[in-house]
Amino acid sequence: MTKANVKAKLGNDTIKVDSEKHISVKQEVCRSCQPKYCLHVCPAQVYSLNKEGNIELDLDGCLECGTCRIACRLESIEWHYPRGGFGIQLKYG
Repeated sequence: MTKANVKAKLGNDTIKVDSEKHISVKQEVCRSCQPKYCLHVCPAQVYSLNKEGNIELDLDGCLECGTCRIACRLESIEWHYPRGGFGIQLKYG
């Protein structure tokens, strides 16, 4: 079985990035979170950890699935859909 390449699959879709972020995190809460599930559950790998230990977001590839919001037990993630006309446009269902 071959491993799915997320970046290649995302290349089939169109993402129109909005200047207004549709996801934000409460850094003070995230710093105390040990498992940091958001780093592992996002299929688009939107979340990363910087050298200072803060969560960074790269929303350019967000699939708008909401998995991060569900996985965050500390409710640190504020998530909503992007404004109309922005976000992901799926080409293959």
